[in-house]
Amino acid sequence: MPAFNKQEIEATFQAFRGALGRAMRTKDWREWAQFFTEDALYVEHAMGTFNGRAEIYDWVVRTMSLPLVDSIESFPVGWHIVCEERGWVVAQFVSRMRDPGDGGNHETYCFTLLKYAGNRQWNYEEDIYNPAIMQAMLTEWSAAREAATRAAAQG
Repeated sequence: MPAFNKQEIEATFQAFRGALGRAMRTKDWREWAQFFTEDALYVEHAMGTFNGRAEIYDWVVRTMSLPLVDSIESFPVGWHIVCEERGWVVAQFVSRMRDPGDGGNHETYCFTLLKYAGNRQWNYEEDIYNPAIMQAMLTEWSAAREAATRAAAQG
């Protein structure tokens, strides 16, 4: 018998997504970080492994203020699956950039594994993606933004 029911896990995932959206708008990551247990493990393949809510919070604040990364507009979810038996959510999160000024769409995705610990919290997150593809997308977005800025300046 599963430790947690699917509705509880799904409700937590939806609340987590809501907190992510608010954090993206406000740059205040406290509410988002509260979805992790004090001893959670966060594995980010390009940036490292972070132990505990406090370290996860410090990392996300630093990361989301980096040049280029701070121009990510949102992280919409393409799809997700709840595995009640394991207490896991597997999801495709899209990293969508702001319009660089030319109407272009720049985005890539990652697969995220979340492990539910109860009490509306995750004790594990792992983001799985190709960092080279992410870097290429950021580089293309930056070039598009520079071109749009030059075009606007030229009238």
